[in-house]
Amino acid sequence: MATAQTTNANGVRHRCVLGHKMDDLTNPVGIESKTDDAAQWHKHVQRVKVKILQQVQDQLSDILDTTLTEPVHASVNGKTSNISSPSSELFEISHIRTIYHMFVAVLIIFCVSTLAVDYIDQGRLVLEFDLLFYAFGKLGTVTWVWALMFVYTLLVPYYTLLFWGSFYHRCPSKLGLSVCTALVLAALQASVLGLLPIYAVVQHQLPPASRFIVILEQIRFLMKSYSFMRESAPEILKNTPKQGEKVHIPTFSTYLYFLFCPTLIYRESYPRNTHIRWKYVGVTVTMILGCLFYGYFILVRLCVPVFTSESHQPFSKRAMVLAVFHSILPGIMLLLLCFFAFLHCWLNLFAELLQFADRMFYKDWWNSTSFANYYRTWNVVVHDWLYYYGYRDFLWLSRRKFRTGAMLSVFIVSAVVHEYALAMGFGFFYPVMFFLFAIFGVVFNFTMNDKRQSPVCNIIMWLSLFVGQGVQVCLYCQEWYAQIRCPRTGNSIWELVTPRSWSCSHQK
Repeated sequence: MATAQTTNANGVRHRCVLGHKMDDLTNPVGIESKTDDAAQWHKHVQRVKVKILQQVQDQLSDILDTTLTEPVHASVNGKTSNISSPSSELFEISHIRTIYHMFVAVLIIFCVSTLAVDYIDQGRLVLEFDLLFYAFGKLGTVTWVWALMFVYTLLVPYYTLLFWGSFYHRCPSKLGLSVCTALVLAALQASVLGLLPIYAVVQHQLPPASRFIVILEQIRFLMKSYSFMRESAPEILKNTPKQGEKVHIPTFSTYLYFLFCPTLIYRESYPRNTHIRWKYVGVTVTMILGCLFYGYFILVRLCVPVFTSESHQPFSKRAMVLAVFHSILPGIMLLLLCFFAFLHCWLNLFAELLQFADRMFYKDWWNSTSFANYYRTWNVVVHDWLYYYGYRDFLWLSRRKFRTGAMLSVFIVSAVVHEYALAMGFGFFYPVMFFLFAIFGVVFNFTMNDKRQSPVCNIIMWLSLFVGQGVQVCLYCQEWYAQIRCPRTGNSIWELVTPRSWSCSHQK
């Protein structure tokens, strides 16, 4: 066995045994063993590389999504930020304002045509709004139900958080305290914000518009209170107070402001404007009233005559196809009106009154070439809530393994809530919205994704919106008149979930 000696920088000699090295080089078994170890090490390095790249990609994706979707919550150079809605900027362009003027002209034509028809048929010039007064009937009941929901949402979640946060860090059984508090709050939420609005709507037989006010406010209060608890509780958990200090609990005034400001994501501070533009408030209120009457005239002039006469006709494929095409124009007009009245006028009204500066309630969804982008930009307020508390939390629970599952869960929850609002608002179960949203919406979301950039895709998106709105208006109007002509005779589950238009359309 050969040996060699080497001397390091400090003069210390090391003996290297060369015999074993030479044996390793001449031993084929050693060569095979080292080759296997190298291959396994290479595979391990590749696996680690893939995991690291996936984690980096997830982190970058979260940072990008947060940057693009998170409202501005800080002042810049001491000045408040003022992010205006896309429509506000578009209306400054004369060409776009012309389109707005065209819609106003159509509203005037609706008024004149209604006056002319009433004069020819009845010999008088009177605009009657019987349908509008009926839809918003029993506002007294709506007021006390809303007041009860508001007082509960204002007091119970806040003082529940105050109680839990005050005792959490001092309690020996933190898990027991948290579980008991969560169960009590969940029971109260289910009773007051869950069952009470349903009981009021059904027991008092509220008309459609009044029903929608109660149900939509129910959903809003649930989403607001959840966001408040979801954002405040983790801060209490991770910020342990020092000796003699109190736990940081959000102030009552910030929570009260959050309940009215046009956002569903709770923050302790928001960008604020310096003053209220009262002229803008007056113009916005006028536009809301104009949209309300616009929708009334669309229903009276384009929907009621068609489906009143159709309800006395036998069902046929020809009649169904004609009804769908008759409903496309009023359907898309109602969609645009709802968008403009609520997402632009209503939210901007409250933003102005509360000096809320972040006005990014929607983006340029009309330019979308993919349904994925349309869903993100149509209603940014609701999308942010679903993204933070649905999509991201699902990914966190699944350790980022089921992105498709997270997306599907958000679609299903959104479809169920939309269908619940329509079912309670109209007073019957006819899952047209759920079917279109949860099936066709999911398919379009995955097939027409962000990779689609062709203008043809924008045409396809608008074509789908036209047809989808026509189908919804047609089927819901048919079911409405079928429920009137053929009321239910019992309260069995099968009768409640079976559309009356399927069995009543042939009766006269």
